[in-house]
Amino acid sequence: MSSLRPKRMSRVSVTGSKRVMDEAIEAIHGLNLVHVTDYDGSWEGFEPGDPIEGAEEAAQKLVTVRALESTLGVTEEDAGPTRIIDDDELETKLEETRTRVNDLDDQRSELRTELREIEEQIDAARPFAELGIDLDLLSGYESLTVAVGEGDADELEAALSEADEVDGYELYTQDDYVALFVYPDVHLDDVLVGAAFTEYEIPDLGNGDEATSPEAYIEDLGHRKQKIESELETIENKLGDLKHEVAGFLLAAEEKLSIEVQKREAPLTFATTENAFVAEGWVPTERVAELEAVLDDAAGDHVEVEELEQMAYEEGHAHEREHIEDGAEEGEAVADGGHAMSGGSPPVVQDNSKSAKPFEMLVSVINRPKYNELDPTLVLFLTFPAFFGFMIGDVGYGILYMLMGWALMTKFDSPGFRSLGGVAIWAGVFTTIFGVLYGEFFGLHELGYVVFGEGGSPMTKGLSPANIAFAWAWLIVSLVLGLIHLSIGHIFGFFDDLSHGIVDAVTENLSWLMLMLGAWVWVFSTHLQDVKPELLFTTFNAEGATVAGEAVAAQEVAYELGFAGFPEQVGIIGGVIALVGLALLIYGEGGIGLLESLNVFVNVLSYTRIAAVLLAKAGMAFVVNLLVFGAYQDPDGGVHFIYNEMGSMEAANQAVAQQGGEIMFGGLITDTSGAMFVFALLVGALIFVIGHILVLLLGISSAGLQGVRLEYVEFFNKFYEGGGKPYEPFGYERNYTTED
Repeated sequence: MSSLRPKRMSRVSVTGSKRVMDEAIEAIHGLNLVHVTDYDGSWEGFEPGDPIEGAEEAAQKLVTVRALESTLGVTEEDAGPTRIIDDDELETKLEETRTRVNDLDDQRSELRTELREIEEQIDAARPFAELGIDLDLLSGYESLTVAVGEGDADELEAALSEADEVDGYELYTQDDYVALFVYPDVHLDDVLVGAAFTEYEIPDLGNGDEATSPEAYIEDLGHRKQKIESELETIENKLGDLKHEVAGFLLAAEEKLSIEVQKREAPLTFATTENAFVAEGWVPTERVAELEAVLDDAAGDHVEVEELEQMAYEEGHAHEREHIEDGAEEGEAVADGGHAMSGGSPPVVQDNSKSAKPFEMLVSVINRPKYNELDPTLVLFLTFPAFFGFMIGDVGYGILYMLMGWALMTKFDSPGFRSLGGVAIWAGVFTTIFGVLYGEFFGLHELGYVVFGEGGSPMTKGLSPANIAFAWAWLIVSLVLGLIHLSIGHIFGFFDDLSHGIVDAVTENLSWLMLMLGAWVWVFSTHLQDVKPELLFTTFNAEGATVAGEAVAAQEVAYELGFAGFPEQVGIIGGVIALVGLALLIYGEGGIGLLESLNVFVNVLSYTRIAAVLLAKAGMAFVVNLLVFGAYQDPDGGVHFIYNEMGSMEAANQAVAQQGGEIMFGGLITDTSGAMFVFALLVGALIFVIGHILVLLLGISSAGLQGVRLEYVEFFNKFYEGGGKPYEPFGYERNYTTED
């Protein structure tokens, strides 16, 4: 069962002789239960403990292992079966692996550097190859300036012709590349003033005394590049083989060393004297006895476990720490402190059932609940999938949502993806349930007749003029859902605020609840009925009933429940309750409360987005099916897909003519015959599949986001702050190693 409160936590103290500190640490770590809190150094005579010998060496090895994993690209997916890894194997194999990995990584780095240099040389040689000038012609002159670069040939020629110090010049161009030969030897920067010219360094492309053309040099560099790439691929393959060989060992070594470092550095959080240690932390109250039993087995009378306090669900801090008696014999626990080492609020362990557990992820998006707050996970579990399913309501989509959720839960190890998968499965379950009630399977309504017989499904989404009353019904239902949802939020807020006092609880939450419910009872009452929408009094009334002096037509009634609004006296009472709530609100919040009071209407009306998304998604699915199958509208406003009752356009035209209806669209399949039928069938199938995939995905983005918005913005805002401490017990969940 889920609980609206986190698990009750107890603050415990573990006091013992230093002679058994290692055994106590081992036992507590193996239990993975105690959320250890740090000693702040404030107790007279106590100092923070020192790491156990070997902590620094283990930490250095851990850094080495993680560096090797990063170099090889080792991930969780590379892990093999769990293994036992002893100290000797860790020492020898880690050094061997480090040497092999570093040697190959050094070779890879050298080859990558050489490859990068070659690519730079090729890029530098390309302009000269484009110009087609041998490199021996570009250097070695005493009275001639030679430059190669990019620039506008006309601008360069104009600048050279106007320069007094230039006696002669020659330009060779190819695309944007230009080679300049200028006589005599001059500074080109002074000569080419106003002409854009980017000069390239002329590389030494010669081979000894023999000049080499740029094309030949680039070709030679290309061969060298291929050779290096081949060598680099060989090194990469060796590293890949080495990764597969040592990945399991490295992951196991990382886990072993992480556990070792945790244990050896644990005393840093303890308060210690020469002979004793004191550790404090938080433990779920239901498991305190388990901690006592484990430590008794590990250290016997040399360690004492004391439950200092069971934290109550109220705002504030833990009580002062109880003193431990002085004067103990040497080697026994001795402590002296006037306050709790681990004061403040305890960490939060949400207490939800396995079914509701995935929805903790949605709560944590805002923040984990405080210890003294009510946990909204259960309400989220009960309402979000229901809102989502009500909005989508289709068996076909529901099955696909469940399959998507199953894939997320089974194909991913990430807790976030697995939780999202659980949410998707529950959303799919409710989508399927409402889909049965709507009688829809990918927007088609045959399911309703199969399940419920000749009359069809008891619910419809209200798209056609004949059943428009259902659209009004879902609008009203959305308002009622909003009232229920928001009322729960205000009730949660009331109980949370009781720790501040009854006055705060009444003025900050009960006042809003009274104002909201009173105002909406008045809205749904017959008091001043003429100024209110008639649909409030007709949708759930009965055919022939009188509303505002007129008989209610059958098309105005969704369900004949006889509801014609609350009596006028009830509405007046609701109005009085709302005014009392308003007075309490103004008393608690002042004038701002009067300005904000209209939120009781705004917040509830926000839930009409449920009906809006319902109709929008139903309309999109209807359009997809309309394009494929075609549809006609009967004289009463009912809409039917052509294939349902007629099977062909000829039959459809005859029936529609007899009934006086109207064909809305012929449909790709129904309105095509002969040689084009196969083509139309293929196109229709493609439109059907792609169209419904789009509706499926848009259902996630619209129904999902709108449902989340109602939870976060409307519901959570009424009571929820969040900010609880995460529960991080001293211990380690083994994944790659085993002690057996």
